[in-house]
Amino acid sequence: MEQPYYKTIRSLSPMGTLIRFVTTPGGYHPLHWHEEMEILYPLNGEIDLRIEGRLHLLHKKNLAVIESSQVHSTYAHDKTSMFVNIHLSKKLLAGYLPDIELHKICCIPDDIDDEHFPYYREICELMEALTRLYIMDLPIYALEAEGLVLQILAHLLRDFSTLTASASSMDKLTMERVRSIITYTEQHFQEPVTLSDGAEHLGLGKEYFCRFFKKNMGMSFLNYVNEVRLSHIYQDLLNTDAPVAEIMEKNGFTNQKLFNRAFKELYGQTPSSVRRSHMV
Repeated sequence: MEQPYYKTIRSLSPMGTLIRFVTTPGGYHPLHWHEEMEILYPLNGEIDLRIEGRLHLLHKKNLAVIESSQVHSTYAHDKTSMFVNIHLSKKLLAGYLPDIELHKICCIPDDIDDEHFPYYREICELMEALTRLYIMDLPIYALEAEGLVLQILAHLLRDFSTLTASASSMDKLTMERVRSIITYTEQHFQEPVTLSDGAEHLGLGKEYFCRFFKKNMGMSFLNYVNEVRLSHIYQDLLNTDAPVAEIMEKNGFTNQKLFNRAFKELYGQTPSSVRRSHMV
Protein backbone atom coordinates (compact mmCIF):
# COMPACT_ATOMS: atom_id res chain seq x y z
CA MET A 1 0.00 0.00 0.00
CA GLU A 2 1.23 3.53 -0.72
CA GLN A 3 0.13 4.85 2.66
CA PRO A 4 -0.19 2.00 5.17
CA TYR A 5 -2.04 3.03 8.27
CA TYR A 6 0.10 0.92 10.51
CA LYS A 7 3.54 2.19 9.66
CA THR A 8 6.69 0.21 10.23
CA ILE A 9 9.47 2.77 10.63
CA ARG A 10 12.62 1.35 9.05
CA SER A 11 16.23 2.58 9.06
CA LEU A 12 16.29 3.57 12.72
CA SER A 13 19.83 4.20 13.94
CA PRO A 14 21.36 1.96 16.63
CA MET A 15 20.31 4.63 19.13
CA GLY A 16 16.69 4.34 17.99
CA THR A 17 16.28 7.53 15.93
CA LEU A 18 15.36 8.36 12.34
CA ILE A 19 15.73 11.97 11.11
CA ARG A 20 14.14 12.97 7.82
CA PHE A 21 13.87 16.29 5.96
CA VAL A 22 10.87 15.86 3.69
CA THR A 23 9.45 17.80 0.74
CA THR A 24 6.13 16.41 -0.47
CA PRO A 25 2.90 17.56 -2.11
CA GLY A 26 0.50 19.01 0.44
CA GLY A 27 -2.84 17.47 1.21
CA TYR A 28 -4.35 14.97 3.58
CA HIS A 29 -2.56 12.01 5.16
CA PRO A 30 -5.26 9.88 6.82
CA LEU A 31 -5.28 8.47 10.33
CA HIS A 32 -2.42 6.08 11.01
CA TRP A 33 -0.16 4.97 13.85
CA HIS A 34 3.27 3.53 14.56
CA GLU A 35 5.16 2.23 17.57
CA GLU A 36 7.72 5.04 17.49
CA MET A 37 7.26 8.49 18.98
CA GLU A 38 7.21 11.22 16.33
CA ILE A 39 8.38 14.85 16.33
CA LEU A 40 6.88 16.99 13.57
CA TYR A 41 8.35 20.40 12.67
CA PRO A 42 6.93 22.21 9.58
CA LEU A 43 9.37 24.42 7.70
CA ASN A 44 6.66 26.21 5.74
CA GLY A 45 2.92 26.85 5.82
CA GLU A 46 0.48 25.33 8.29
CA ILE A 47 -0.55 21.77 9.10
CA ASP A 48 -3.81 20.55 10.60
CA LEU A 49 -2.76 17.83 13.02
CA ARG A 50 -5.40 15.51 14.45
CA ILE A 51 -4.30 13.36 17.40
CA GLU A 52 -6.78 10.85 18.82
CA GLY A 53 -9.77 12.89 17.67
CA ARG A 54 -8.49 16.33 18.72
CA LEU A 55 -7.58 18.89 16.03
CA HIS A 56 -4.55 21.20 16.36
CA LEU A 57 -3.19 23.87 14.01
CA LEU A 58 0.59 23.62 13.69
CA HIS A 59 2.31 26.72 12.29
CA LYS A 60 5.68 26.70 10.56
CA LYS A 61 8.70 26.39 12.85
CA ASN A 62 6.51 25.11 15.67
CA LEU A 63 7.06 21.64 17.05
CA ALA A 64 4.55 18.96 17.99
CA VAL A 65 5.08 15.55 19.55
CA ILE A 66 2.97 12.53 18.67
CA GLU A 67 3.42 9.85 21.31
CA SER A 68 4.07 6.22 20.39
CA SER A 69 0.97 4.37 19.16
CA GLN A 70 -1.20 7.51 19.05
CA VAL A 71 -3.62 7.57 16.11
CA HIS A 72 -3.05 10.75 14.09
CA SER A 73 -3.54 12.41 10.71
CA THR A 74 -2.17 15.52 8.97
CA TYR A 75 -3.43 17.98 6.39
CA ALA A 76 -0.83 20.33 4.86
CA HIS A 77 -2.40 23.50 3.48
CA ASP A 78 0.42 24.48 1.10
CA LYS A 79 0.82 23.01 -2.38
CA THR A 80 4.29 21.83 -1.37
CA SER A 81 4.94 20.85 2.23
CA MET A 82 8.43 20.91 3.78
CA PHE A 83 9.02 19.56 7.26
CA VAL A 84 11.41 17.83 9.61
CA ASN A 85 10.15 14.45 10.73
CA ILE A 86 11.87 12.53 13.55
CA HIS A 87 10.93 9.07 14.81
CA LEU A 88 12.29 7.73 18.09
CA SER A 89 12.01 4.19 19.41
CA LYS A 90 11.47 4.24 23.16
CA LYS A 91 12.41 0.58 23.33
CA LEU A 92 15.85 1.25 21.85
CA LEU A 93 16.29 4.40 23.96
CA ALA A 94 15.60 2.53 27.22
CA GLY A 95 19.35 2.20 27.70
CA TYR A 96 19.41 5.90 28.58
CA LEU A 97 16.27 5.83 30.73
CA PRO A 98 14.97 2.35 31.69
CA ASP A 99 11.39 3.52 32.37
CA ILE A 100 11.18 5.79 29.31
CA GLU A 101 8.09 3.97 28.01
CA LEU A 102 6.19 5.11 31.12
CA HIS A 103 7.01 8.77 30.38
CA LYS A 104 4.21 10.33 28.34
CA ILE A 105 5.27 13.48 26.51
CA CYS A 106 2.63 16.13 25.82
CA CYS A 107 4.08 18.92 23.70
CA ILE A 108 1.52 20.58 21.44
CA PRO A 109 1.63 24.38 20.95
CA ASP A 110 -2.09 24.71 21.81
CA ASP A 111 -1.50 23.24 25.27
CA ILE A 112 1.65 25.07 26.36
CA ASP A 113 1.16 27.58 29.18
CA ASP A 114 3.19 30.73 29.81
CA GLU A 115 5.40 28.99 32.37
CA HIS A 116 6.53 26.31 29.92
CA PHE A 117 6.72 28.49 26.80
CA PRO A 118 10.44 29.44 27.26
CA TYR A 119 11.29 25.72 27.47
CA TYR A 120 9.27 25.13 24.31
CA ARG A 121 11.18 27.86 22.45
CA GLU A 122 14.48 26.25 23.51
CA ILE A 123 13.39 23.01 21.86
CA CYS A 124 12.32 24.84 18.69
CA GLU A 125 15.74 26.54 18.60
CA LEU A 126 17.36 23.10 18.72
CA MET A 127 15.19 22.09 15.76
CA GLU A 128 16.42 25.21 13.94
CA ALA A 129 20.01 24.19 14.68
CA LEU A 130 19.24 20.73 13.28
CA THR A 131 17.88 22.32 10.09
CA ARG A 132 20.96 24.53 9.66
CA LEU A 133 23.18 21.50 10.17
CA TYR A 134 21.31 19.64 7.41
CA ILE A 135 21.73 22.57 5.00
CA MET A 136 25.49 22.74 5.69
CA ASP A 137 25.76 19.08 4.59
CA LEU A 138 28.91 18.36 6.60
CA PRO A 139 30.52 14.89 6.67
CA ILE A 140 29.82 14.70 10.42
CA TYR A 141 26.12 15.57 9.93
CA ALA A 142 24.72 12.21 11.11
CA LEU A 143 26.76 12.19 14.29
CA GLU A 144 26.02 15.79 15.26
CA ALA A 145 22.35 15.54 14.22
CA GLU A 146 21.78 12.53 16.44
CA GLY A 147 23.34 14.43 19.34
CA LEU A 148 20.90 17.31 18.80
CA VAL A 149 17.95 14.92 18.65
CA LEU A 150 18.99 13.37 21.96
CA GLN A 151 19.17 16.88 23.44
CA ILE A 152 15.66 17.58 22.15
CA LEU A 153 14.39 14.36 23.69
CA ALA A 154 16.06 15.19 27.02
CA HIS A 155 14.35 18.61 27.06
CA LEU A 156 11.00 17.02 26.26
CA LEU A 157 11.37 14.46 29.02
CA ARG A 158 12.47 17.08 31.53
CA ASP A 159 9.86 19.76 30.82
CA PHE A 160 6.92 18.14 29.01
CA SER A 161 6.55 14.58 30.30
CA THR A 162 4.59 12.91 33.06
CA LEU A 163 5.26 9.51 34.55
CA THR A 164 2.26 7.22 34.05
CA ALA A 165 1.34 3.71 35.08
CA SER A 166 0.98 1.00 32.46
CA ALA A 167 -2.17 1.22 30.35
CA SER A 168 -5.15 -0.68 31.72
CA SER A 169 -6.49 -3.74 29.90
CA MET A 170 -9.45 -1.66 28.68
CA ASP A 171 -7.11 0.97 27.23
CA LYS A 172 -5.16 -1.75 25.47
CA LEU A 173 -8.34 -3.29 24.08
CA THR A 174 -9.47 0.10 22.76
CA MET A 175 -6.12 0.69 21.10
CA GLU A 176 -6.17 -2.76 19.52
CA ARG A 177 -9.65 -2.16 18.13
CA VAL A 178 -8.73 1.27 16.74
CA ARG A 179 -5.61 -0.08 15.07
CA SER A 180 -7.51 -3.05 13.69
CA ILE A 181 -10.25 -0.95 12.08
CA ILE A 182 -7.67 1.47 10.61
CA THR A 183 -5.80 -1.43 9.02
CA TYR A 184 -9.06 -3.01 7.82
CA THR A 185 -10.14 0.25 6.15
CA GLU A 186 -6.81 0.64 4.37
CA GLN A 187 -7.11 -2.89 3.02
CA HIS A 188 -10.74 -2.58 1.85
CA PHE A 189 -11.40 1.11 1.00
CA GLN A 190 -11.66 0.30 -2.72
CA GLU A 191 -14.58 -2.02 -1.97
CA PRO A 192 -18.16 -1.01 -1.00
CA VAL A 193 -17.40 -0.95 2.74
CA THR A 194 -20.47 -0.52 4.97
CA LEU A 195 -21.08 0.28 8.61
CA SER A 196 -22.05 -3.35 9.15
CA ASP A 197 -18.72 -4.48 7.70
CA GLY A 198 -16.79 -2.36 10.19
CA ALA A 199 -18.88 -3.52 13.14
CA GLU A 200 -18.58 -7.16 12.07
CA HIS A 201 -14.81 -6.84 11.71
CA LEU A 202 -14.52 -5.83 15.38
CA GLY A 203 -17.25 -8.22 16.52
CA LEU A 204 -19.43 -5.35 17.82
CA GLY A 205 -23.08 -4.39 17.34
CA LYS A 206 -23.70 -1.56 14.87
CA GLU A 207 -24.90 0.98 17.44
CA TYR A 208 -22.04 0.30 19.85
CA PHE A 209 -19.55 0.37 16.96
CA CYS A 210 -20.86 3.80 15.87
CA ARG A 211 -20.40 5.22 19.38
CA PHE A 212 -17.01 3.57 19.80
CA PHE A 213 -15.67 4.88 16.49
CA LYS A 214 -16.97 8.42 16.99
CA LYS A 215 -15.54 8.61 20.52
CA ASN A 216 -12.08 7.35 19.59
CA MET A 217 -11.65 8.71 16.06
CA GLY A 218 -13.57 11.98 16.22
CA MET A 219 -15.72 11.24 13.17
CA SER A 220 -18.15 8.64 11.85
CA PHE A 221 -16.84 5.41 10.34
CA LEU A 222 -18.25 6.13 6.87
CA ASN A 223 -16.77 9.64 6.85
CA TYR A 224 -13.43 8.10 7.75
CA VAL A 225 -13.69 5.54 4.93
CA ASN A 226 -14.40 8.37 2.50
CA GLU A 227 -11.43 10.40 3.78
CA VAL A 228 -9.16 7.41 3.18
CA ARG A 229 -10.53 7.11 -0.35
CA LEU A 230 -10.10 10.83 -0.97
CA SER A 231 -6.47 10.79 0.15
CA HIS A 232 -5.67 8.05 -2.38
CA ILE A 233 -7.60 9.92 -5.07
CA TYR A 234 -5.61 13.07 -4.29
CA GLN A 235 -2.31 11.22 -4.77
CA ASP A 236 -3.55 9.61 -7.99
CA LEU A 237 -4.52 13.04 -9.34
CA LEU A 238 -0.96 14.23 -8.79
CA ASN A 239 0.85 11.11 -9.94
CA THR A 240 -1.21 9.77 -12.85
CA ASP A 241 -2.89 11.07 -16.01
CA ALA A 242 -5.98 8.88 -15.56
CA PRO A 243 -9.39 10.57 -15.94
CA VAL A 244 -10.99 11.82 -12.70
CA ALA A 245 -13.99 9.49 -13.09
CA GLU A 246 -11.70 6.48 -13.45
CA ILE A 247 -9.67 7.45 -10.38
CA MET A 248 -12.87 8.01 -8.39
CA GLU A 249 -14.26 4.55 -9.19
CA LYS A 250 -10.93 2.81 -8.67
CA ASN A 251 -10.76 4.19 -5.13
CA GLY A 252 -14.25 3.17 -4.03
CA PHE A 253 -16.56 6.08 -4.91
CA THR A 254 -19.62 5.20 -6.99
CA ASN A 255 -21.64 8.38 -6.43
CA GLN A 256 -20.27 11.31 -8.46
CA LYS A 257 -22.24 13.95 -6.57
CA LEU A 258 -21.14 12.65 -3.16
CA PHE A 259 -17.55 12.44 -4.37
CA ASN A 260 -17.48 16.01 -5.67
CA ARG A 261 -18.97 17.40 -2.46
CA ALA A 262 -16.68 15.39 -0.17
CA PHE A 263 -13.54 16.27 -2.15
CA LYS A 264 -14.37 19.99 -2.13
CA GLU A 265 -15.06 19.91 1.62
CA LEU A 266 -11.73 18.22 2.39
CA TYR A 267 -9.42 20.01 -0.06
CA GLY A 268 -11.24 23.29 -0.71
CA GLN A 269 -11.09 22.86 -4.48
CA THR A 270 -12.23 20.53 -7.24
CA PRO A 271 -10.22 17.49 -8.41
CA SER A 272 -9.49 19.19 -11.75
CA SER A 273 -8.19 22.34 -10.07
CA VAL A 274 -5.92 20.26 -7.81
CA ARG A 275 -4.40 18.61 -10.85
CA ARG A 276 -3.98 21.93 -12.68
CA SER A 277 -2.40 23.69 -9.70
CA HIS A 278 0.29 21.01 -9.40
CA MET A 279 1.14 21.21 -13.09
CA VAL A 280 2.13 24.88 -12.82
